Parts: sequence; C-alpha cells; structure tokens
Amino acid sequence: MQLKDIMTRNPECVRPDATLEEAARKMRDLDVGPLPVCGDDNRLAGMITDRDITVRAVAEGKDPKTTPVRQVMTEEIAFVFEDQDIDDAASMMQERQIRRLAVLNRDKRLVGIVSLGDLATETGDAQRSGEVLQDVSEPATVRR
Repeated sequence: MQLKDIMTRNPECVRPDATLEEAARKMRDLDVGPLPVCGDDNRLAGMITDRDITVRAVAEGKDPKTTPVRQVMTEEIAFVFEDQDIDDAASMMQERQIRRLAVLNRDKRLVGIVSLGDLATETGDAQRSGEVLQDVSEPATVRR
C-alpha cells in the first residue's frame, strides 16, 4: 500500500514570515500541534510545532506577535514521497522517533501528512503499528 492511500491530503501550511501568534491561532483553529511551513508553490520550508512556539520562543522571551515562524521552525525535516510504501514511512518513524511525516510528490511539493495514527487505523496491521509506537516512544538520547 502506498502512502497516498492513507495520508491526510492537502494539509494547511503557514508561511515562514507569519508571526508565531498567527501560527498558534491556525493550530488552535485546526486542532493540530504541528504545522508545515511552506514557501512559494507549496514548497516545504520546514515544520513548526506548538512545542517549538513554547520552548524556542516563549520560554526565551520572544514576542509571539512579532517573531516570525522562520526563527523557531525546524528546517531539516523528515519526509517521504506519496508513491512510497507505508513500510518506508513506518521505518523512518521508528529510526527517527517521530510521529508524523510530511508527504511530498516527486516535484517536491507538499501533498499530505502521514501520522502514526494513520498507520494504525488505515493499514489494519496492529502488530506493525505497535512496533512503530514502541520504538517512537522509547526515550531519546538527551542532546546537550
């Protein structure tokens, strides 16, 4: 089964020059924690999470009304292509201990998001989903 068969299509993006307040409002309205950051033509520029806003901005005293998303977003993000097999996504989630992946088309434009939940509910493979969840949930090595 390919990722395009289970991914959430056409995810909302936030622009790199949007303020953190705008990003947080969009997260609230969409009821999501992560938001892709897209530049022109739906080209993926990074990802921002509610945790990024809290830890990288608010905790550091940055003003959410004036701080642009680009200052706290993660630029290097993991992604998969829509025509890849779901096992590729599961393996990447396990290796990198992440719960969501951006899904790109072969023109490298954002076309979807695939989550650990998508793997669990859409594939029907409870054993594989459990393995991925276990590996993603293992404590990561502390960065210093």
